Parts: sequence; structure tokens; C-alpha cells
Amino acid sequence: MIRFLKGLILLPVAIVVVLLAVANRQPVTVSFDPFSHGAPAFSLTLPLYALAFAAVALGIVVGGAGAWLGQGRTRRDRRAKSRELDRLRTEADRRAPAGRHAALPAPVARA
Repeated sequence: MIRFLKGLILLPVAIVVVLLAVANRQPVTVSFDPFSHGAPAFSLTLPLYALAFAAVALGIVVGGAGAWLGQGRTRRDRRAKSRELDRLRTEADRRAPAGRHAALPAPVARA
């Protein structure tokens, strides 16, 4: 079912991307020198669709890095709580009589 839904969504997206690439093959010049209009110090000539794809890829990378950095506190808290849980389980195992281990809850699987 998931494969069908992926295909249902990704197939039209792929068709649109191919149509965009075919319709925008004309070369454009991208200049990174705002002061020299005639002969820029650094310019790049590439197809328009490549520029659009590069902008989307850069947005994905920057957005992913921002999300990863934003979740740093959550990851740090989870690691600290995991260490505390391991410490408490070890302490409980040392203090519990031999027959009491069955009463302890099963460890939670970490994702």
C-alpha cells in the first residue's frame, strides 16, 4: 500500500520535473559580482533548470541542518535520561533478590 501511495505521489512529481527540465534548457548567466555589469569577476553559465534544482537542493540541505541543530537540546536530554535509566536499572539489579527480576519491566527499545 505504501509503495502504491509513493508511486501515486512521486510519478506526477517526476513528470513535472522532467517537463521543467525540458522546457528550461536555455543557458543563463549567474553573476556573483554586483559591481561589474559588463565583465563580472565570477559568473557561471548553466541551464535554468540546473539553477532551479541547485536552489532546491541547497534549501533542503540548509533546512535539514537547521532542523538538526534545533533538535540538539532534545538529543542531549534523551542521552542524559538514557544514562540515568541505565544507572537506575543497574542499581535495581544489584539490590533486588534473585527471584524478583521477573517483576521488573522489560527494557524499552530505543529508536
